[in-house]
Amino acid sequence: MFNLILFGPPGSGKGTQSSTIMKSYHLEHISTGDLLRDEVNKKTPLGVEAKKYMDQGLLVPDEVVIGMISSKIDEKAGARGFIFDGFPRTSAQAEALDKLLEFKNTGIHLVLSLEVPEHELVKRLVNRGITSGRSDDNEDVIAKRIKEYYAKTEQVASYYYQHGKLERVKGDNSIEDTFKILAKHIDKYLLPA
Repeated sequence: MFNLILFGPPGSGKGTQSSTIMKSYHLEHISTGDLLRDEVNKKTPLGVEAKKYMDQGLLVPDEVVIGMISSKIDEKAGARGFIFDGFPRTSAQAEALDKLLEFKNTGIHLVLSLEVPEHELVKRLVNRGITSGRSDDNEDVIAKRIKEYYAKTEQVASYYYQHGKLERVKGDNSIEDTFKILAKHIDKYLLPA
């Protein structure tokens, strides 16, 4: 089982690249946001627990999110592997994820970080806001989101760098060229299906 974390600030193309990677390599997508909504909607014990926190505007505790990830991995036991999206966001979450995957006789094999200059991110997000009607078309809001992303994820990137799993990838190429670079890294572990 191959497990990948794809990092990238808002506007880096992470969603587009995740979709292409999933199709090319037949990987399952684990988005913690989607998992939380799904578990809450199904009223599972973890979903009921998560909803208590969400209703109070609190972050769902790591152990609840890890429990949901564990359930999703078990549900898709025959998968070739997973792309993790939106998790981990802290080094404590990275350690918890590593422990969970070790318990399941696997681990994170590769962390790909899409690197895009901030001026390009702002341009992309402003354009996305105009074309999609999304609310992130204000440059001040965009700059704040980008700074928050780097403040939160740099410690996670450092964690995986120390473990020899982080690869920083130039993400301001064309969609196709960026995918080719990502694929070269993934191909070292798993060939397309």
